[in-house]
Amino acid sequence: MEEVRLTNRHILVVDDEERMVRFVRLNLEHDGFKVSEAYRGMQAIDKVRTLLPDLVLLDVMLPDLDGFEVLRIIRETSSVPVIMLTAKGEEDDRVRGLELGADDYITKPFSPRELVSRVRAVLRRVEMATPGAHGVIEVDDRLKLDFGRREVWVDGQLVQLRPTEYRLLYHLVQNAGWVVTHDQLLTKVWGYEYRDEPHYVRLYINYLRKKIEKDPANPQYILTERGVGYRFVDFRRQKEEAAKANPTNPQEADKQASKSA
Repeated sequence: MEEVRLTNRHILVVDDEERMVRFVRLNLEHDGFKVSEAYRGMQAIDKVRTLLPDLVLLDVMLPDLDGFEVLRIIRETSSVPVIMLTAKGEEDDRVRGLELGADDYITKPFSPRELVSRVRAVLRRVEMATPGAHGVIEVDDRLKLDFGRREVWVDGQLVQLRPTEYRLLYHLVQNAGWVVTHDQLLTKVWGYEYRDEPHYVRLYINYLRKKIEKDPANPQYILTERGVGYRFVDFRRQKEEAAKANPTNPQEADKQASKSA
């Protein structure tokens, strides 16, 4: 697969520590990114609206609004990818950020290599969010998918999915009827460098279930295989079996009759 070109992407760095901003700017610019800066939450919100960055690096600790509130406000109007910068060991902060719509997090202190790797991984997921699939997939009367158009329809209503959610759903649907392991999903959707981050899969499976399942607590589409991974319902096989049991046209009826004769 050809590597997605990520040069000259615009990154907004939000942190109240000037030394940290300089460190991040130096390493991102060295790797070919364009960088803008913000030192307060409201300033970051304004720059997201006016500069339209390709990605935001957002620190949790800011002097006016904390990073979580900034993320919440950003998500009201923008789907720009956001990577949270969190303190070492603050697992609750990481989980909270992901639940509010962050695409990833980086734990301080971090190396230049990790910084660039995480930024590139998130941008890759966004750019490759629409896999090469065409045509409408009718799972059932309730759920219809069109990955080529990046559209998901539930009960006739268009449902908005984030880029990572599209990729996760795509890989599940493409393997309908088969179990896809946690490691396989992490590698396919997030990248090999995320193989030790199983909570990403759990969180995004929950996001998807809330958006497409009639009852997320009792899912009918995305099924859990405990200790292994997840399986999308084998809707193709179900349709084939239903067609054999209840042919809907004379040709199908003739086929069934000839088989039983």
